[in-house]
Amino acid sequence: MNPAEVYILKQEEPFKTILLQLQAIIESVAPNPELLFKWKIPFYYNNGIPLCFLNQSKDYVDLAFWHFDQLDKFNEHFVDANRKSIRSLRYKSVEDINDEVIVYVLQKQLEINVNPFKLILNKNKKSSKLG
Repeated sequence: MNPAEVYILKQEEPFKTILLQLQAIIESVAPNPELLFKWKIPFYYNNGIPLCFLNQSKDYVDLAFWHFDQLDKFNEHFVDANRKSIRSLRYKSVEDINDEVIVYVLQKQLEINVNPFKLILNKNKKSSKLG
């Protein structure tokens, strides 16, 4: 079994059910989803490019994305938690999950289809040259 799947199945309720529901939505939207275990959390890639990641923390589950600045809908659903590069949809119960929001965000991420790690590295290189 994939370590990312083990991570999901080891979570206590309601987090395990939340993670399983998010996993089902992601895998139904992404044409070539690949679930990997990076930095001790589940990451979804599509065609080798990071799509999103899942993280159970405290009393919620984060479904986190890059490229949030290119979304023109549902911004009120995102939490920034003082992070510069990512935003997340946060869930405390399965009932909090809004499929319409997740499907929209996933589709936009797939349209953008750029490796966020390369974008961050390029921004950092430009910043260091300016300073």
